[in-house]
Amino acid sequence: MTSKVTEESLGYEQARDELIEVVRRLEAGGTTLEESLALWERGEELAKVCRRWLDGARARLDAALAEEEGSAAAADGDGE
Repeated sequence: MTSKVTEESLGYEQARDELIEVVRRLEAGGTTLEESLALWERGEELAKVCRRWLDGARARLDAALAEEEGSAAAADGDGE
């Protein structure tokens, strides 16, 4: 359960950096099957954290752009 707590407290950059390290270790080899599986599972968790951060950032950008477009449309409508 500690991974869930850690997962929720990780920022995007922290999760990304740890994911890079996990991938590096997996690509380097030299780990046991059990260690490789644990690394893979951790990598999957970290990828989900990164994806949630990126999805949240995309939603914020989309909302800001929609608000900007709505303001521009309202301003255009006032001029007519």
